Amino acid sequence: MTADRTKPTFDAPEGPAPETLVIRDLIVGEGAEAKPGDSVTVHYAGVEFDSGEEFDSSWGRGESIQFPLRGLIQGWQDGIPGMKEGGRRELVIPPHLAYGPAGGHFLGGKTLIFVIDLIKVG
Repeated sequence: MTADRTKPTFDAPEGPAPETLVIRDLIVGEGAEAKPGDSVTVHYAGVEFDSGEEFDSSWGRGESIQFPLRGLIQGWQDGIPGMKEGGRRELVIPPHLAYGPAGGHFLGGKTLIFVIDLIKVG
């Protein structure tokens, strides 16, 4: 399903950063559908919208990660439900749905782009 997938590459975004969550399915999965509050197992990579610099990647660590959606940034809580196992989805997340305004977290004030492969729901 997704085990043979490789780390995604990111196209440079065009235009200004969006002010709302942007959800784009790159590959539509055919397995179980994620619902709000589910635990999910994913592979993901994240880059900053403005610089294109990668700040995190499960591929970089060589293993997928499992977590409950409730514990994640709002952009993931809103952007993963409806996705199906085997799918790959891109989320463009504005600061108010990510790590808030500048200051505090090192990603505060930044729009983030994630590509997420949903391996398993539950």
